[in-house]
Amino acid sequence: MSSSQILLTIAAYFAVLVAISFVVGRKGDSATFFRGNRSSPWFVVAFGMIGASLSGVTFISVPGAVEEGAMNYFQVVLGYVLGYLVIGTVLLPLYYRKNLTSIYSYLEERYGSAAQITGSSFFILSRIVGASFRLYLVAGVLQTFVFEQMGVEFWQTVTFTVLLIWLYTFKSGIKTIVWTDTLQTLFMLLAVGVAIYYVAQSMDLNGFGELTDFIAESQYSQIFFFDDWKSGQYFFKQFLSGAFIAIVMTGLDQDMMQKNLTCRSLGDAQKNMFWFTIVLTIVNLVFLGLGVLLTAFAKAEQITANKDQLFPAIALDQNLGIGLGLCFILGLVAAAYSSADSALTSLTTSFSVDLLDLEKKYNQQQQQRIRKWVHVGFSLVLIGVIVGFEYLIKDDSVINKLFQFAGYTYGPLLGLFGFGILTKRRLHHWATPIIAICSPFLAYGISVWAMAAYEFEFGFFILLVNGALCFLGLFIASLFQPHSNTDVSPA
Repeated sequence: MSSSQILLTIAAYFAVLVAISFVVGRKGDSATFFRGNRSSPWFVVAFGMIGASLSGVTFISVPGAVEEGAMNYFQVVLGYVLGYLVIGTVLLPLYYRKNLTSIYSYLEERYGSAAQITGSSFFILSRIVGASFRLYLVAGVLQTFVFEQMGVEFWQTVTFTVLLIWLYTFKSGIKTIVWTDTLQTLFMLLAVGVAIYYVAQSMDLNGFGELTDFIAESQYSQIFFFDDWKSGQYFFKQFLSGAFIAIVMTGLDQDMMQKNLTCRSLGDAQKNMFWFTIVLTIVNLVFLGLGVLLTAFAKAEQITANKDQLFPAIALDQNLGIGLGLCFILGLVAAAYSSADSALTSLTTSFSVDLLDLEKKYNQQQQQRIRKWVHVGFSLVLIGVIVGFEYLIKDDSVINKLFQFAGYTYGPLLGLFGFGILTKRRLHHWATPIIAICSPFLAYGISVWAMAAYEFEFGFFILLVNGALCFLGLFIASLFQPHSNTDVSPA
């Protein structure tokens, strides 16, 4: 597939996104940008959230990681199901009952303004790093296979990419994203389906039965790992980690919850979570099945590529047909932007509502002006961080550790919300932000000690340790707060 064909595909795709944004957001104001006027159909939100949850990292890295870890990632996905159940039955009722715009407003009511600022700051840090890393992976693929041949610099690719995201989100924010994410999810799933078809045909696997039999009999199809409890792949570690990852990275994440809060009612939001859970579980299994096929195809054709380059190398360089290349580019771009656009909007929302208190301190005209400048500011921040990954960090192992960053930054949110919901103890206290900030550092120290002393790998499980440390610290601090047991209801 030529560079000109890829550019035309991307240009046409973004023209559609911009058109949708102008149709949806003709009368956009701050309420539209932050809450979508609470008018989104639940089934549209559910379908669009699939793309936002998968992201470019899942699209590229999950199939590519099968050679190294088989299908062990599905253990985490099964844990997601439990986590989404908690979100639908505990967190969503809380958010709707309190009519929240930013979910971190709950922390202000529970602990005071310092806790709200702390929680929002952890989210902002997490989302900037996470969204930048996802876009970095995708921009790297586009740079390698398209723009480098045209003499375009990496920073120019990134700047143009973020500019396009800003263009179709600046006016109506979350209301636009609910609809554009639906389109992007469709293209992502189409790309996976087409890839499976083309690769299966090239391997003479005819029919659904032959395809599933090949995947089931492959040495890379193992899902469950019970043999080594010290390993990061151990089932119970991954299952429990998956449950809590879902809770914190969806239920305690302004990015994902902002979409849920655009639904017309709590009942609609819960239906959204139910069907989203079912479809996302199936889609992840399909991604892993694709990974088995890509790995087998690469070995048969003697293709050498690292895990993040395996899918693009086969889709774009192996002459399997222009249809596969076209769908891959659409899926890749959709996977990247379905998470990046909502990240930019949620960062703008959290900063405006939690840190600037925009809706309480300013009139509608002032809100519009300030919100637009915040939106521009976070666009520039994303550009700077992504370019920093390319030019300042050359060690792949460091980049991989950056993606594990979420286990440390979301842990305090787990502790803060968990303590607020599960206990009646009031804690308007200067210690709250200090405890939340210290818990990730203590958790990291424990993980290093456990590996050095016992060769015990926490993996994603560090999230639970981090949250538990924050919860324990808040409980101890509450013991020194007068009348802490009777001042507040759990939620």
